[in-house]
Amino acid sequence: MDYHDYIWDLGGTLLDNYELSAQAFAETLIMFGKKADHDEIYAKLKESTQAALAYFVPEAENFLTFYRINEAKRLENPVCFAGAKEVLQKVVASGGRNFLISHRDQQVLEILDKTGLAPYFTEVITSANGFARKPNPQSLLYLKNKYQIRKGLVIGDRDIDIEAGQKAGFATLLFDGKKSLLEIVT
Repeated sequence: MDYHDYIWDLGGTLLDNYELSAQAFAETLIMFGKKADHDEIYAKLKESTQAALAYFVPEAENFLTFYRINEAKRLENPVCFAGAKEVLQKVVASGGRNFLISHRDQQVLEILDKTGLAPYFTEVITSANGFARKPNPQSLLYLKNKYQIRKGLVIGDRDIDIEAGQKAGFATLLFDGKKSLLEIVT
């Protein structure tokens, strides 16, 4: 392994959730009397939930609440990308550490438990920690200082993950979901 410390994003990186999230968003749009193309929803959600809300339902109050409920139902059976568990295991077996930073709330901890990934993380940061959202590097700098990380790799699926990692002085890897994580990280 080239690094000792790996800082992971969850959605779209370890967790293959965009399809489930797009389905939940489409379902919620229908509840609000709207329809949209699946691929367009998927693309906007990949940018961010806020981008999708601004694009599809800028005026809809309570949409986010219903969307989160619909999404949580779908994420009751979370699916990881190929190689996710194996690469986390390999990092730990080689004496390294895994960290996770997610914009999601405490639901992250449930997802990690359900997928069997929880034991492989030294620390998990969620929205409940109160850090500024990526691309602000605040959460990464917190980890860097707390754990004295000298050589770390930030892995994420969006430009905001890469930008945050670079601002914090880490190497970065943009994951596109096409190859196994085990194949690209080790």
